Parts: sequence; C-alpha cells; structure tokens
Amino acid sequence: MQRKPPSAISLFAGAGGCSLGFRQAGYKVLYANELDASAAETYMTNLHGTFVDKRDICEVDFERLAASLNLNAENLDIVIGGPPCQGFSTAGMRFWDDPRNQLLKQYVRALQTLRPKWFFMENVEGLLTMDTGQYLLEAAESFIRLGYKIRIEKIYAHEHGIPQRRKRVIILGNRLGLDFNFPAPVFNSHGRIFRKSAITLRHALLGLPPVGGATTAGVSEHCTAPLDATQSARIEYLGPGQTMKDLPLHLQHASFQRRANRRVLDGTPSEKRGGAPSGLKRLHWDEPCLTITGAATREFVHPTENRCLTIRECARIQTFPDDFVFAGSQSDKIRQIGNAIPPLLAKRFAEHIAHIGFSPLGGYPREGGLLGFSLSKAEGQSPALRQTARLLSQFLNTPTPQLQLF
Repeated sequence: MQRKPPSAISLFAGAGGCSLGFRQAGYKVLYANELDASAAETYMTNLHGTFVDKRDICEVDFERLAASLNLNAENLDIVIGGPPCQGFSTAGMRFWDDPRNQLLKQYVRALQTLRPKWFFMENVEGLLTMDTGQYLLEAAESFIRLGYKIRIEKIYAHEHGIPQRRKRVIILGNRLGLDFNFPAPVFNSHGRIFRKSAITLRHALLGLPPVGGATTAGVSEHCTAPLDATQSARIEYLGPGQTMKDLPLHLQHASFQRRANRRVLDGTPSEKRGGAPSGLKRLHWDEPCLTITGAATREFVHPTENRCLTIRECARIQTFPDDFVFAGSQSDKIRQIGNAIPPLLAKRFAEHIAHIGFSPLGGYPREGGLLGFSLSKAEGQSPALRQTARLLSQFLNTPTPQLQLF
C-alpha cells in the first residue's frame, strides 16, 4: 500500500522557500505561520492548499491546531522553519524569561505540543556565537530534553548545488531514536577555490531575456531602476570581483570613507570598529554568487552589464522558479527573497530525511542527545567558536532526560 505523503507544518514560513522545497520533495505542508503581511501574501499566492495563519506565533494554540488538523504524535512527520534570532540573553536573567528569546521559546513550545517526528531548523551563521554560544546551547538543550536526537552543522549552500556562497546553520533532529548524518555535499570547495563542476552565477541566470519592463518575455520582476550619474560611473568602473574600495576616491561613497577611517578619526579600536563596507560589488560569472540579502538589488552588479541585479535574477540565485510571484513593494520582495531558505536546499534535506524514514527505532525512546556538530570547515577556529564547541561538547554521548520546559 502506498504511504501517504509525509506531513509538514511550517513555522516562520516567510515567502515559502522552505515549504516549496519540501513540496517538491513530495511532502504535504498542512499549515504555515507567518506574521509579515507581504510574505504571507506571497506564500498564499504561490503555495495553494496550505492554510496560512498570519497571527503572531505567541497567539497560536498548538493543541487546538493539532486537533483541527487531526494531528497527533504518530502522524505529524516534520516541523520546518526556524525562528529569527532576535536578541541575546541578558546577564543574570533566566534565558527563557528574556523577551528577546521569545521566538525560540515559541518554537520549542510548538515542538513540545505537536511532537513531530522530525524538525528542520535553519538560521544565520551568527547563531553559532550569539551570546557567547549560550543561545545555541539553550536551543540544543531544549530539543534534547524533548527527546530529540540532533545534529548541528554550518552548511555551505554552494556545495549543495545552490548558485551562491550562502553559509547557514541547520539543526536537524528526530525523536525516533535514529542516528543520521546530513546529506553529503555535491560539490566540495575550499575558500574561493571552486571545482569546475560547481553551479555558478552563469548557470543561475542562463536563459533570462535582456532586462526590460516590469514583465519581460513572460518573466516578471526582471527590470532595474534608473541610475544617477554617480552610481553609473561607479558601476562602469568596477571589474569582476571589485568593490567600493577599488574605486578612485572621488567615486567612493562618503560613508565608506568615514567608516574606513574611523580608527584614525576617533581612536576606535580596530577589533570594535568593523571593516569598511564593500558597497557595490561586481560579480563573477564563473563563481557562485555572493549571499543574496535584502540589499542585493542595490549592491550586486551584473558580471558584464552596467546595472545591479534584478528581483528575478536574485530569485533565480535563490532557486525560486520563474513563475513564483512576490507580493508587496520592491523592498518587501527583495527582503523576502534574501530571507528565504533556498527551495533547492530545502528539497535536498527533505529528500534526505524521507530516505532515512519516519518509523521509530524500537518504539519512541524518552531520551534525546547530541549526535554531533560541525561549526566550521576552517582548520583554525575563532575563540568564539571554540567557546561554543566547549559548551556543546557536554551533550555529546550524554543523553539528557526529558524535562518540562514551561
């Protein structure tokens, strides 16, 4: 008898990149929660058949939700999506009482109530060192206490066929008692050394028509805003791989010069002032793109044309299909794209999880544990990463019994 499609619930669903990837892998996404109005509109426009709840997640009664969807601990296969990291636990304040950790608390509350067999949580790499590793430690301990066996890894999206150098942290766990690894990279890389077989910006943009109006040859959002004379001059000057620092002084943005010279001007120690902003960046055809962010359409310059990337090109780089329509203003659209989990990356993990399976190993164990973690590919690690590794190491091979968190 053919098994039903694996069932999923998406939290902090955004525009639906993660949901799309899991759908493409054969999952049925029953419910999505997203507070941002334009992102929720994008989700509803493209991913029909999923109920989109636009309430604040703090207002969601997960017990009532489970009852309405006829879900129980035996038939919800996975919760997908990760809470944005809003803050840092205040010294002296109990972690769970800090309002800036509210979204992680709500995510844990959802897992505690819904009891999915798996969860897939994606977040920015800053999660690894947030609050000197305490945030990640508390998250890991929470999942383990709920009975999940977890792995934590920083992954490099271009190694999984995504045409951009996007580094993200993924926490994957199951309460089935199953050991597992992450999907193996398809293309290995080292720094900026990429194998010739790697998926590059050229692959991502192949077949797009020339830039034109709002809709060009059936492709929407493939247009750019007019440039002023100064911006045009900056862009025309840049060669592949060059940034604002490569411009002559008269073309550099004033804010770039101020920040680049802050230590000289105000005595700010170099370790506290940060680097100079790179601003505009001319991309390479034959490398994966830089990480798509909400600033990509203002800062990322096409490899050969004297213009910035279009909304559609950024969506292509994030592996959204051309018929995926984004709602809201131009800034809403690029923010949704930059915040999204690339659908192709989500699909790879969805297929990998389905291959491992959804059946418990000898019944549902009551103990979770940390199966392993990988915080960086680099041989040398920063003091902050070493501190996080020390905190996490206490959980290796030492299951933590289930405890009531709230």
